[in-house]
Amino acid sequence: MALVSIDPSTGEEIQSYQEISEIEVQNILEEVILSQSSWSSTSFDFRLDCLNEITGVLKDGKREFAQLMTREMGKPVMQSSGEIEKCIWLCEYYLNNSEQFLADKKIQSDTHKCLVTFQPIGLVLGIMPWNFPFWQVFRFAIPTIIAGNGAILKHASNVQGCAIAIESCFRKAGFPDNIFRNISISGKNVGTVIRNSGIAAVTLTGSTPAGRSVAKTAGECLKKTVLELGGSDPYLILDDADLDKAVNACIDGRILNAGQSCISAKRIIATESVYDTVLEKLQSRLSEKIMGDPFDRVDIGPMISIQARDEVHDQVIRSVNAGASLILGGIIPQITGAFYPITLLSGVEPGMPAFDEELFGPVFSLTMAQDEDHAIDLGNNTPFGLGASVFTQNIEKGENIAKTRLYAGVCFVNDFVKSDPRLPFGGIKESGYGRELSSYGMMEFVNIKTVAISND
Repeated sequence: MALVSIDPSTGEEIQSYQEISEIEVQNILEEVILSQSSWSSTSFDFRLDCLNEITGVLKDGKREFAQLMTREMGKPVMQSSGEIEKCIWLCEYYLNNSEQFLADKKIQSDTHKCLVTFQPIGLVLGIMPWNFPFWQVFRFAIPTIIAGNGAILKHASNVQGCAIAIESCFRKAGFPDNIFRNISISGKNVGTVIRNSGIAAVTLTGSTPAGRSVAKTAGECLKKTVLELGGSDPYLILDDADLDKAVNACIDGRILNAGQSCISAKRIIATESVYDTVLEKLQSRLSEKIMGDPFDRVDIGPMISIQARDEVHDQVIRSVNAGASLILGGIIPQITGAFYPITLLSGVEPGMPAFDEELFGPVFSLTMAQDEDHAIDLGNNTPFGLGASVFTQNIEKGENIAKTRLYAGVCFVNDFVKSDPRLPFGGIKESGYGRELSSYGMMEFVNIKTVAISND
């Protein structure tokens, strides 16, 4: 079976990659096992030297990598460039902090000496998505490898060019040849890799159904998983919010990557007193946004595929048929490529696809809440629990709502939800479990080992 990269702007094939065989996968795993065995005993200084070098590789190749990303999955090239810069930030963060994170921790106990040490667990399989083809890989691979593990990448079929480029980055940086390897296989063959005795753990960023499937297979083998899954993030705009700031944040949090992000502003919930003003400001500012060739200075490019575009359009039409009002967009343009206009729906209520389902595209859904408590209830009315935002000028109130009343793994006050190398990231409920980034992400794939010493 061939894995095909298609330019979503034109529908033209970029390149076809032959899926490797089960035997070839096994050979790669054996090579990574050998490499990881020696890598785990290398000095920390050497690991950090390699990390410093890959930072330079990313800086030198930023333009090339950004263009490759844009060709394969369609995000505006300036956003692609920003994604590479974020990968550089992540590398620099772990360069400065990994040694501290992985240092032995002394514990007071009844024994003569007791410590907790953090040891690598082996090979970690990363099943990664197409929407942030560099960032998602680096945020799993860097802390995993620096902790002494080996990393196996199963990337999305449509961004194999990015996968190959990332593998090359590790080699150019001086990491052992087989400490990070890409395996070009389709999703239907992932289960066989998970079951392989050489794989110690699995991390997946993807859809909730994919997460269930991976968790089931890994669970049967008693292998740890970290799952970052779908989201339907609520953005609550309360009576006392700075409305200009709130609307701008909602737009920034939704428009990135043509709305194809798990943590974008999927459901904007405004209290009754500010609802009309929020709608007016959204309509005015969204009308100014530009859709077009992602290599030009545009706000959104195409979606990932015609199929994805049509699925979002179907959700929009079903929502309108259920009573939502179509304010902007909602019409498939008669042009080549997987383009879908920025779309604004008002009067969205529970029971409509725009409220109940994850809309993975540039669709803004606005819901009216009677008051603050109702807004919170509406925000929590979802099976997902990845991110959430609340907008209020009462910072103490905003903190309390974010801390105790919104059910999500990441909550922001007066800003859109974003990932940050310094902050743990992950969800609850159907948005998954486990954490990436910060020290917490590094701890997911180590053996947290207790060593107790008695001198009796």
